[in-house]
Amino acid sequence: MNDQSARLAPHYSMFGVERRLLLTGHSHQAWPDVALEGQIEAFHDAAADADAKWGRAMEKAELVREGFRAFLHEPSAELALGGSTHELLLRFLSALDLRGRPRLVTGDGEFHTMRRQLGRLAEEGVEVVRIPAEPADTLAERMAEAVDDRTAAVLVSAVLFETARIVPGLDRLAAACRRRGTELLVDVYHALGAVPFSSADLESAWVVGGGYKYLQLGEGNCFLRIPPHAATLRPVITGWFAEFAELDAAPRPGGVGYPEGAARFAGATYDPVSHYRAARVFRFFTEHGLTPGFLREVSLRQVGLLAERFDALDAPDHVITRDRRGAPEDFGGFLALRSPHAARLREGLAARGVLADSRGEWLRLGPAPYLSDAQLAAAVDALGAEIAALGAHTRVVPPDVRRDHGTARQGPEWRDPYTRAGAN
Repeated sequence: MNDQSARLAPHYSMFGVERRLLLTGHSHQAWPDVALEGQIEAFHDAAADADAKWGRAMEKAELVREGFRAFLHEPSAELALGGSTHELLLRFLSALDLRGRPRLVTGDGEFHTMRRQLGRLAEEGVEVVRIPAEPADTLAERMAEAVDDRTAAVLVSAVLFETARIVPGLDRLAAACRRRGTELLVDVYHALGAVPFSSADLESAWVVGGGYKYLQLGEGNCFLRIPPHAATLRPVITGWFAEFAELDAAPRPGGVGYPEGAARFAGATYDPVSHYRAARVFRFFTEHGLTPGFLREVSLRQVGLLAERFDALDAPDHVITRDRRGAPEDFGGFLALRSPHAARLREGLAARGVLADSRGEWLRLGPAPYLSDAQLAAAVDALGAEIAALGAHTRVVPPDVRRDHGTARQGPEWRDPYTRAGAN
């Protein structure tokens, strides 16, 4: 067992990380045992204070903001909290002038939260322009070129959820948007806890993300970073917590009013247990030195080990392959393997005791700092056995294998249920 996993794994005993091959670290990491302390504390506060518990709950919410600020490298960031990124995305979209600027620019490799919602808006007449996500190295540049005076917003991820590719040049994209008066929203869900990210470097950008994945916070812990110029915006989707501090005052004349800062993007009544849990986990991270820099170091080493062990399998490219362009630093916190058999391989791995996931033609293997090198090696060995079993029981015919930027995919007869054209 390597040093960091030997130190950390005992603190995750309830999730049994030492006896399970949990390669879902990019999707849902185990919670440390102390997360339960937070949940129990929430119950005790509710029992002791009844409806007066909200003072304590809001203290926990501020601790959650402080935790996110540390990973955003922006101590003074204005953060609105929400139960999901979808909830926060809706508040953002509702603040845009879509009548005057009925055009949105995004990539065709965005997570389903954004893909589905923007697709539905397109059905209602909003012009949604989807820029091909590959090659990721030029995505920000190509998005900037697509921005015009009719564009209300550009929406893009810092790390692509299917391929783990980091999108460079977001600062230049932010500058291009600023010149056009266009809003920029950056999804950092696959960055925080795996790839250092500084929202302070993107002063004019909105930043959305959460702690369900690499930060081990569990459900209900998402944020929207509000840029300074948002003080003039009035989101149509607005919760009564936006006027929480003024509930005893008389209603404002002349329509719905908005407070200063992130509170103008607040929601409504929520389950505060998520914030109690998250506050305790953020404290655990501080106690054990799980800083953005340390976690990136561990992630690079673990993903590198997975890639090295996968390469040693010498699997045929038309069965399964990976993107070998660039340096390890060009990728996020998981190893993305491309295969027309991704779902079948995922199911086979599960039968062998390895939990991973697949998205269309991508099999994703996500390590976590509490896993040992031996566990990672065992998971890839199981993948090798499953690839061999696949070859023995499936007639794998590569009639038209095309190499695509260092990867391979089957010819036009292959149809992926998550194809970007089909996903719209």
